[in-house]
Amino acid sequence: MTTESFAIDYKKMFDLTGRVVLVVGGGSGIGRAACLGVVAAGAACVVADIDAPGAQETLRQIDAAGGSAVALEADVRSTPSVDAMVERAWGWRGHVDALIATPARNLRKRLLDYTDAEFDQVIDLNLKGTFRVARAVGTRMKAQGRGAMVLMSSMRAYSVEPGQSIYASTKAGIGQMAKGLATELAPHGVRVNAIAPGIIDTPLTAPIVGNPGWNQAYASRTALKRWAHVSEMAGPLVFLVSDAASYITATVIHADAGWTAIDGRYDPPVA
Repeated sequence: MTTESFAIDYKKMFDLTGRVVLVVGGGSGIGRAACLGVVAAGAACVVADIDAPGAQETLRQIDAAGGSAVALEADVRSTPSVDAMVERAWGWRGHVDALIATPARNLRKRLLDYTDAEFDQVIDLNLKGTFRVARAVGTRMKAQGRGAMVLMSSMRAYSVEPGQSIYASTKAGIGQMAKGLATELAPHGVRVNAIAPGIIDTPLTAPIVGNPGWNQAYASRTALKRWAHVSEMAGPLVFLVSDAASYITATVIHADAGWTAIDGRYDPPVA
């Protein structure tokens, strides 16, 4: 097939009408924004979260906007729970066309002070939890011969500060997991990508946002000199699960206001 014979309706490139998107971690933060974004683009949404009240609140907001969604309770730290979630998600409409996986935990603590138990908790939720979800969803998408998956990396995969060693390690691992899985699933019509957000005002970053000095230091580090609202992550996520990204796989998109691209400490006096 040549590019000349590949007809496309450009007005429909971002249209998700008729598709089902599973958002794991949809009960708050970036996950909730993802749910609202894909629904606005026409998709039906499966809102999955261990926080059942949070998932129900997301469902309420989707209902208020006239969208279609269902809420499921799931714990990514449990393989049986993840497998049950995926079974129910596919059973809702008979197919799932896209996955957005957002769950994460960040225990800010210097590496030499980490206990084995704390290390295991962060790794099990962030890295292994993402693996469990990607494995279960990937198995289904491989069988149906199509799909798009977006995993959640972070600018901390590339830029680290004291207290972030373990969290950063999981996010770097997730980026590589997305690339590796993309190569394995590409022959089956499944795309896999990740996004690496910067500083986003979410429950995960509440301790920083609530500290004026820390808050401003982070804002000043970005090219745009500000934090992001969670809604600003909906755009990259909707893009990656839509036909607009049909030739994008094994990629990590940086949504970090230039954090990982610029020095940021000093604005030199150059013309």
